[in-house]
Amino acid sequence: MQAFYSDRFVLPLPAGHRFPMPKYRLLRDRLAAEAPGIRLQPAPAASDGELALVHTPTYIAQVAEGLLSPAQQREIGFPWSPEMAERARRSVGATIAAARAALAEGVASNLAGGTHHACADKGAGYCVFNDVAVAARLMQAERHRARREGLRVAVIDLDVHQGNGTAAIFRDDPTVFTLSLHGRHNFPFRKEPSDLDVDLPDGCTDDAYLAALDGALAALWAHHGDRPPGLAFYLAGADPHEHDRLGRLKLTAAGLAERDRRVLDACRARGVPVVLTMAGGYGQDVHETVALQFATQRLAYESWRAWTSRG
Repeated sequence: MQAFYSDRFVLPLPAGHRFPMPKYRLLRDRLAAEAPGIRLQPAPAASDGELALVHTPTYIAQVAEGLLSPAQQREIGFPWSPEMAERARRSVGATIAAARAALAEGVASNLAGGTHHACADKGAGYCVFNDVAVAARLMQAERHRARREGLRVAVIDLDVHQGNGTAAIFRDDPTVFTLSLHGRHNFPFRKEPSDLDVDLPDGCTDDAYLAALDGALAALWAHHGDRPPGLAFYLAGADPHEHDRLGRLKLTAAGLAERDRRVLDACRARGVPVVLTMAGGYGQDVHETVALQFATQRLAYESWRAWTSRG
């Protein structure tokens, strides 16, 4: 299975910043040491043209040239730096590369990504560019150019925070179905309507969460009828975990693993290639967050093996 990383671009964050930048390198190091079947590859940078499939030229230039206002930087949550701009491009490039790999092999991943709060003309909530939205639009364009046919896409967003940017970008677009399962009282406090939103109460535990997930997935497949989507993007956030500082839900590690297994199994059963992004994860112990994301990657690898064994 191919997995793409961009952790060489580390943001120079001020002391005490709560974004867990080390988790990306720690995850890659653990995969390199313990999961030899996962092929780790550096992420390419997304081009201006690729970003412009979703984002406005003005906003792309503001990020690239360091012209973001102080208010824009506060909304994103990162101060501008050359590393911030390059990392944002590479995070999108990783999801693009993973999408191409998934279409060829069934499953692939970005070891970061899932920047679902970014809208067409602005970033927010630690999200600069919307990697899933750009990759979805680009895969649709490439499929049309190569085969003269459309590509329907599903976004299965299981980060604990609602995917407002993705929902806004694909509003009224029947070719992309957006599903978000998230905390009712969590960020963003003004939510954009997805095609299907499932909001969960604070303290939601494994059984209730998994029941809600089963219902949401059933609705997703019912919407597509006998023509399932041709590609799924799965935002496998670790932040629903019970020890997450920003999550407010109470899933155990076993519950998160069962969540991942159900999504991957459902996609594989229907022949839907899936791209994983790691999205959020803000545990009190960064090593616990990394362990959760490592488990997700291992399950993705098992799913990839099942795909490839079908011949």
